[in-house]
Amino acid sequence: MAETSNKHYPLEKIRNIGIIAHIDAGKTTTSERILYYTGKSHKIGEVHEGAAQMDWMAQERERGITITSAATTCFWNDTRINIIDTPGHVDFTAEVERSLRVLDGGVIILDGSQGVEPQSETVFRQAQKYHVPLIFFVNKLDKIGGDFYMSVGSVYEKLAPNAVAVQLPIGIENEFNAVIDLIERKAYKFEGNLGENIIEVEIPEDMKQKVEEFRQKLVEKVAESDDSLIEKYLNGEELSVEEIKSGIRKLTVQTKMYPVFCGASLSNIGIQKLLDGVVSYLPSPSDTPETEGFDQKTGEKMHLAHDENGPFVALAFKVQTDSYVGRLTYLRIYSGKITAGSYIYNSTKDKKERIGRILLMHANHREELHEIKAGEICAAVGLDAVTGDTLCSEEYPIVLESISFAEPVIGLVLEPKSKADRDKMSVAIKKFLEEDPTLKIKTNEETGQGVLYGMGELHLEIIVDRMKREFGVEVNTGKPQVAYRETIRKTVDIEGKYIRQSGGRGQYGHVVVKVEPLERGKGLEFVDKLVGGSIPREYVPAVEKGVKEAVESGILAGYPLVDIRVTLHDGSFHEVDSSEMAFKMAAIEAMRDAQRTADSFIIEPIMKIEVVTPDEFMGDVIGNLSSKRGKIESTEQRGNARVITCTAPLAEMFGYATELRGLTQGRASFAMEPSHYEEVPSSILPELVKTGRR
Repeated sequence: MAETSNKHYPLEKIRNIGIIAHIDAGKTTTSERILYYTGKSHKIGEVHEGAAQMDWMAQERERGITITSAATTCFWNDTRINIIDTPGHVDFTAEVERSLRVLDGGVIILDGSQGVEPQSETVFRQAQKYHVPLIFFVNKLDKIGGDFYMSVGSVYEKLAPNAVAVQLPIGIENEFNAVIDLIERKAYKFEGNLGENIIEVEIPEDMKQKVEEFRQKLVEKVAESDDSLIEKYLNGEELSVEEIKSGIRKLTVQTKMYPVFCGASLSNIGIQKLLDGVVSYLPSPSDTPETEGFDQKTGEKMHLAHDENGPFVALAFKVQTDSYVGRLTYLRIYSGKITAGSYIYNSTKDKKERIGRILLMHANHREELHEIKAGEICAAVGLDAVTGDTLCSEEYPIVLESISFAEPVIGLVLEPKSKADRDKMSVAIKKFLEEDPTLKIKTNEETGQGVLYGMGELHLEIIVDRMKREFGVEVNTGKPQVAYRETIRKTVDIEGKYIRQSGGRGQYGHVVVKVEPLERGKGLEFVDKLVGGSIPREYVPAVEKGVKEAVESGILAGYPLVDIRVTLHDGSFHEVDSSEMAFKMAAIEAMRDAQRTADSFIIEPIMKIEVVTPDEFMGDVIGNLSSKRGKIESTEQRGNARVITCTAPLAEMFGYATELRGLTQGRASFAMEPSHYEEVPSSILPELVKTGRR
């Protein structure tokens, strides 16, 4: 029987987990099984039938992919599990980033016939960045090519040498029908219409030796968790089932071990045992380290214990517009508790806000709550907070580390079809920018034409589709545009003067700045190194504002200027004529001159691409990639297919899906994600300078 959400669960009985994976590994199918077995839904919604509960947006159901991370709550073994099902497509990587920032643990799902795929590596790196403990679930072992041992090997080689199997499969491909628990040395079948009856079966005779081999590896790893266990192990004594389980938990929570489970979600094999693993091995909020933040007033480091009786502190990690209740702000509560209708303090924005209602989300259904406590994830109505804002009590003004997102690499020209559409479009875009921190918009005030920048073609396609469906906006779209950038090679010391004398009060601003190149990905750094009062302190923000305005458009082709440090170290002022405006203009002049003398050049986004193709097309695929300025990094065998890894400029990759289909009779697939920026070759530079953004 399903438990109710109103029951109070202590911190150690709560799990906040994410289900993360490469596209098509079976995340949403696995989430649907979890909801069914935990009694949250009475039937299983299938992705291929467009009926998955966690994929509730129309676009998700039509395309069979997850676009927005859906949150839900379910219960297993007297434990409350808050689950976020995240997207697998690289264009929606921000959804994974923000989810991992607030989760305590995660389940990475692998396609058993593919092992570790490009996006599996990306999500694993994101999880490592936030020190999120993980367990792996090798899914789809019932499909042709499903190979548990290859998949575990690929995790071991590509991601984590401390990944250790805790289960083994019985049978391969369509004969896969049961899993062996290595800890208990027991095998289980999942029978009934939907695998709801778990039956213990005999371990096949021909697998007993393999079970002992893999169990030995597991026990050897577990012994590292504790001195007393090492001693016991070295003395040749048998570790008890309880000792092994507590050792796995301890190492997993410390991210020193990644347990690997196996199953097949679509055939209903292994999900209940995976749930047992989530409860047994992934951390509760009380197992996670104290949350770090900074005192809003002094900037000093603060440490926050996870305690429902402590001061109220929460992080807003997602904003979503709901057609029934309006603007929803998703919160992770780190400390204290809060009731609906009460006032809280937004320490990031330095303002008071009121929580109107508190909702527990189940995909897009909702349940009203009066109070929410530490360790929980909920959605609040009535807040102005945006992604990354800290909410707390005024007596405890802490600011938590915000969430960083990748810069968008591709733009799309949007033109409203009518004046009415123009007004509706600006409302729609304002909402989308609030929801999605990886979207940026640049608008030409004269033409009303805007360029919307996002993470990929699919990302922008979905936004245009949502504009039409949710806001009734009709737009014409131009060709996708690459997010080129400009930067410099040399360090220069330059002065900028803005002196105007035209009757009455004049204008006087004079700055001396050093402009130097930084390594790729550093953006813009502004450093104030003024000494001796050469410029009054109140004019420094105006200088910074001028620098920021100047770098929005470079001198070569009008692309933003990035990866530079600007150090203000000297200047002069006039007692009467100096003003903020004059210093801002002086800074803009200085930046223009700096670009002319510092050897400016243009850089372009480079993508990492992995193509999986049958052997016979490998030569054609490599030839085609080379013609796109692609650099082949490696080719390897995966089953009976070849995996080609390469990097290539985004500018050359538009429409690649269609080309690849034509080259390989539709039998190859590819994945692409942003990698880094590189200098544009001199052969295409003149064309870029000519067409530019100006």
